[in-house]
Amino acid sequence: MVVPSLQQELYLREFSYLQSTNEWYRLLTVALTHGGLMHLGFNMYALMVLGNPIEAAFGKNKFLIVFLASLITGSLASAYFAQIPSASVGASGAIFGLFGAIAIVGKRIGTDVRSIYVIIGINFAIGFVLGGIDWHAHLGGLIGGMLVAQLLLNKR
Repeated sequence: MVVPSLQQELYLREFSYLQSTNEWYRLLTVALTHGGLMHLGFNMYALMVLGNPIEAAFGKNKFLIVFLASLITGSLASAYFAQIPSASVGASGAIFGLFGAIAIVGKRIGTDVRSIYVIIGINFAIGFVLGGIDWHAHLGGLIGGMLVAQLLLNKR
């Protein structure tokens, strides 16, 4: 019989909370809450800067697919790896997914994407330096955005 570690139990407890309460909508509504005007402003600015070129590359519907998939994968990563008790707010997971989508599109069209990787790295570093930022959501959103963008590009 395998005995789960305390860390694994904490992960399962947060995820079990979503299952037991059937509050799966929280995976989406987290993007509607923010930790102040500065947080909201940065996320809105990032959405404008990243969203416009991605929408131009994919179209409105596929942009929405990339955004929502990034939001959900970021929220799932946050819920799975959360420390108990915890609360996460913001659309940063989805924003990081847009970063990932830009990197995939840039690579596909032959653009030098090193600057995008640097920006992603700087934003991850800021999350660790400032503290209190859920890097799990950022990483989950980034991976989700990259995967969905790749799938959408392969489908064309």
